[in-house]
Amino acid sequence: MSLRPTRATIIGGLLGGAATASGIALTATSGWLIVRASEQPVILTLLTAIVGVRAFGIARPMFRYVERLVSHDAALDDLARERTRVYQALVPLTPARLGRRSRSRVLAGVVDDLTDVVDAQVRVSVPVLSSIVAGLVATLLVAWFSPAVGLVLAGLLVAVAATCWLAWLLESRSRDELLEARAEVLRVSDLVARQAGELQAIGAQDTASGWLRDAHDALRRATRQQSRGRALVAATLLVATAVATVAAAFLADPAVTGAPVAALLVVVPVAVGDALAPLVDSMRALARAQGSAARLEALLDQELAVSDPVSVGPVEVSGTHVELDGVAASWTGTGDQLAPTDLALEPGQRVAVVGPNGSGKSTLLAVLARHLDPSRGRHTVDGVDVRDLPLDEVRRHVAVVDDEPHVFASSVAANLRLAAPEASHDGIRTALDRAGLGAWVDALPEGLETRLGTGGRGVSGGERTRLGVARALLADRPLVLLDEPTAHLDHATATAVLDDVLDATDDRAVVLVSHRPESAERFHRVLDLGVASKLAQP
Repeated sequence: MSLRPTRATIIGGLLGGAATASGIALTATSGWLIVRASEQPVILTLLTAIVGVRAFGIARPMFRYVERLVSHDAALDDLARERTRVYQALVPLTPARLGRRSRSRVLAGVVDDLTDVVDAQVRVSVPVLSSIVAGLVATLLVAWFSPAVGLVLAGLLVAVAATCWLAWLLESRSRDELLEARAEVLRVSDLVARQAGELQAIGAQDTASGWLRDAHDALRRATRQQSRGRALVAATLLVATAVATVAAAFLADPAVTGAPVAALLVVVPVAVGDALAPLVDSMRALARAQGSAARLEALLDQELAVSDPVSVGPVEVSGTHVELDGVAASWTGTGDQLAPTDLALEPGQRVAVVGPNGSGKSTLLAVLARHLDPSRGRHTVDGVDVRDLPLDEVRRHVAVVDDEPHVFASSVAANLRLAAPEASHDGIRTALDRAGLGAWVDALPEGLETRLGTGGRGVSGGERTRLGVARALLADRPLVLLDEPTAHLDHATATAVLDDVLDATDDRAVVLVSHRPESAERFHRVLDLGVASKLAQP
């Protein structure tokens, strides 16, 4: 991802330079005016400076306001485009190229990283260009009054540039360590919170507390190291400004330039140092943006796990006959996570997939959902190899319900229309009835328009699962894949939910992955991948 300035950024930087230069000029002119007024001259001789102070005082916020309008409008527009582009690139990578990171962690990381990259236009490019413009203007004007003080001011600009480089270097060095420490704290905290009951059962609370202490200690060390670097940079900038101010006071000779001009020359380094101090934060933002851009590039620049033929003409299949013939698959390309498996699916057929962790249950669903290409064997839909069919043509016949269907902060109807945007209220209501949510909808205060999620009504685990099933039914796909849909439910609720699911999908092919025995008698076949995996071992 590019961090180069855009046209709008350059315009914003020039406007910001005018605002910064106005602030410096305001300080310098005020210093001249105060000293000159102390000499009690004829008031008319002060009118130009008085008008200048007012003009610079008005110009600074005006230019800053226009700069904010231009740069932030461009940044928000750029963010919208980049989010669309990144999400389009991210979808084909899901789930095979996301590793073991949770969906929320991937999404949060992408959102944060993308925001840092786009914000660099406002937080880095605009301040840097503004500072260059204002610094050069201030140096040239001061050099016109006193070449010696002009050289001092130029030296201050060099010192500011060196300080910015130091800030970028220290932030870059501490950035990765701090992010890793924060990620470790989140990982350990999530692990301990999720497995609290199990840890208590085996008496491992103290051990888990030790993991948390170690993670927080590492985060504390990384934060302290970063804080020391920032303190060093801030002190360096203050010292450079103080040295330049003292040098200007030493070189500015009131006998040559006059006391008012000498005062102007002395206060300019202070004004410049104060105006350019935000550059340090810009360098920190640059370091963060570079790290974010590298992470996004590493995530998005991966080879897709599925091939999409580009030269295939219009091909349509019904999706009602799916067959795996000796299909094996791998997430990493090094060793198969799914042993060679045979499976034939017809409308109305139900298959329960069982096996220990690591036997390939989720891998099998990924192959059927066309999220992962087989490494061996043949996967066909209506007799056609899936690698000879467009991805969209295969996927539009498959519905997936996982263990945590997402509920969006919107109405019940909007949550279901995600699966079928053109669905009518009657169609949505029918899908909810078939998923066992008819009475639930009737009890909602606003029916289908009741808001769910954040700021609205909460949903239980069983309701969440049934909403996912209702989406699958509304989408009207011939193949329904259920990935541990009852994993977080108690036995009674799980049995009721699964019975409703099977009743609602009796005319479709259903593949269920589960560790639990609920409604096992209603499946036509039980596929034990643990046995297949053992048979495949040499």
